Amino acid sequence: MSYSNATDFTNPSTFILLGIPGLEAAHVWISIPFSAIYAIVILGNFTILFIVKTEPSLHEPMYYFLCMLAVTDLLLTTSTLPKMLSIFWVNSREISFSACLTQLYFVQCFSAIESGILAAMALDRYVAICHPLRHSIILTHAVVAKIGLAVVLRSGIESLPFPFLLRQWSYCRTNIISHSFCAHMAVVKLACGDTRISSSYGLFVLFCVLGLDAIFIAISYMQILRAIFSLPTKDARFKTFWTCGSHLCAIVIFYIPTVFSSFVYRFGQNFPLHVHVLIGNMYLLLPPMLNPIIYGVKTKQVRGRLLWLITQKQSNVFS
Repeated sequence: MSYSNATDFTNPSTFILLGIPGLEAAHVWISIPFSAIYAIVILGNFTILFIVKTEPSLHEPMYYFLCMLAVTDLLLTTSTLPKMLSIFWVNSREISFSACLTQLYFVQCFSAIESGILAAMALDRYVAICHPLRHSIILTHAVVAKIGLAVVLRSGIESLPFPFLLRQWSYCRTNIISHSFCAHMAVVKLACGDTRISSSYGLFVLFCVLGLDAIFIAISYMQILRAIFSLPTKDARFKTFWTCGSHLCAIVIFYIPTVFSSFVYRFGQNFPLHVHVLIGNMYLLLPPMLNPIIYGVKTKQVRGRLLWLITQKQSNVFS
């Protein structure tokens, strides 16, 4: 298919992903940090999964949710980054219409799952700090499994309208997507006719799914802070709050880029196009890369187990 800006079709057989518009000459160089990010994502999240599986003391709700987060990060990154790298490395820009909508669905679904898991982790922190004696009674293994299943079902269902709405539009302007993956608003902008329903549904999901998760997290932390400030000593308050440090960092690196990227796409017409694309890439790539690092550094049990594994390997090498 031609890379024409004047094609005439209802549903194109393929779309053309430009990668990072305006920076095509630097794609090979851009692929280096992106490849490093993918390697860190795979190594870091599989390490988290291995540590939790092999350490019985980590078989607790907090670490089960952490494993769910690691799996989600792996799937979210794998749904987009291999295609990005093929664009950067070998200029493989074509993606079929169905594959594009499938990728778009998975991006929306896994992003919503990540938001739901962060909300579930806030619940765990609330119960652990505000009701410590009832933590094991409230958050049993069965309850954790049901929460995880509910998050996946919710995210899968609310993401279904995205590809179905996009499939019904006519694409009579162009088949060129000025992005490195099939982002929702990047595809919506190619459609002809009145596409406000697609844009409005995207905002609905942003406010009523991610927004409700964020409100739930905020309420949980208001209760957590009340409990922390009621502790008798400054040292006790600091130690208790420190147990939330990893989760708070994960919240910041997920929600801020996600919300910022969504608003830039809709209202940031003055931003250069390559800035739009880089922001969209970062909101997908930074959380999966940083989450295992944050939890590896800040969580004592994970850090201790990781150091033990490293020293064991070193002793085996030199023995």
